[in-house]
Amino acid sequence: MPDMLVSLYSSTLVELKRRTESCKVTIRPALPPEMRLIVDWVRENFSENWASEVTVAFARRPIACLVAIDDGKLVGFACYDTTAPGFFGPTGVDSACRGKGIGVALLSSCLDTMKTLGHAYAFVGDAGPVDFYAKTIGAVPIPAPDKGIYQGMLRRPSK
Repeated sequence: MPDMLVSLYSSTLVELKRRTESCKVTIRPALPPEMRLIVDWVRENFSENWASEVTVAFARRPIACLVAIDDGKLVGFACYDTTAPGFFGPTGVDSACRGKGIGVALLSSCLDTMKTLGHAYAFVGDAGPVDFYAKTIGAVPIPAPDKGIYQGMLRRPSK
C-alpha cells in the first residue's frame, strides 16, 4: 500500500469538517490519565504495533491522540506525528460502531489539529483504503519504488 499526501489547505477538508459536525460522538484530545486504558484498548482491538504508536502519541506535547467517546465509552482513536512528523495515523473505530461517520469525524478532527499546529501537508503512511483517502480528503499516492518508512520494519515471527 502506498503512502499518500494530502494538503491541509484543501477546500475538500473544509467541506469534510462541515459534514462531520453532526457526528453524535465527542471527539477530543486524550488525557494523560487515560493512557493505559487507551493503549490497552488499541492493543485488544487492533494490534501491538498500533498500541506502540499510541504510546508515542502520549509522549508528545500536546498529546498527539484524539479519541471518540460515545456515552462515556471509548469507540475510536486517531493519532498524528507518531511514526514520523506529519504522519496521520494510526486510526481505528470499534467494530460495533463502524458506518456511523466516527472514523471520518476522527480523520477530519485530526487533520484540522495538524493544520492548527502548523503542518501544511499530512502523510497517510501505508494507506490501506487508498480509494477512501483519495475520495474523502483528496489524498494522492506518493510515487515511490519501495514501501517508504515501513521498509524493513521489525516484526514478531509468526507462530
